[in-house]
Amino acid sequence: MKPAYEYDIQMPSNMDPNKKYPTIFTLHGKGSDEKDIYGLVAPLADDFIIVGIRGNLTAGAGYQYYDLKSIGNPLREHFDPAVQQLEATIHYVTENYPVDPGKRYLLGFSQGAILSLTLALTMGRELKGIVALNGYVPEFVKTEYTLQSVKDVSVFISHGEFDPVFPIRIGHETADYFNNKVSQLTFKTYPSGHGVSEENQRDLIEWLKFDASGHTRKE
Repeated sequence: MKPAYEYDIQMPSNMDPNKKYPTIFTLHGKGSDEKDIYGLVAPLADDFIIVGIRGNLTAGAGYQYYDLKSIGNPLREHFDPAVQQLEATIHYVTENYPVDPGKRYLLGFSQGAILSLTLALTMGRELKGIVALNGYVPEFVKTEYTLQSVKDVSVFISHGEFDPVFPIRIGHETADYFNNKVSQLTFKTYPSGHGVSEENQRDLIEWLKFDASGHTRKE
């Protein structure tokens, strides 16, 4: 069955037909689209399958996965189905393309980071790792969702020190929440706003390369 979300997929150049590849599923921010994050992960395009998933609701000239009551307060009637449908989309892509199921990553910005963090908690070891840029975990996810162990999920969290949308304390709170739950946590802050700096991009690229190589890090 076709998934609920439109997606765009980029395959590595010079693919080996007998090989399965590490795969990055990208989740965009509010008002953007499925190709928005490709620029961030372009340096990985030769070695990873990259899948951009488009939100199914319109937001200005772009899209979103859910609407809000207010900042930090997603509409449950949108958010809950989004989590389920994104998980189904990840499984659909895995079944229909040469995706290595042991090396599936989520990379999200803002709204996409919120969903990436949530999916880490609901999918657990089905994911190899996540990159969450300027996001958080909604309180209702922590208290009402059925959460899986994320001990074996590698987590990279970053936040802009001058983010006017989600203040820096939210980044610290999110990192603190995951600190004792995962064995591989990287948390970095950058002198930026609600965006991704060049330094942030370099760090996440190196993190993904290193993690997918099978190495472990000591933070």
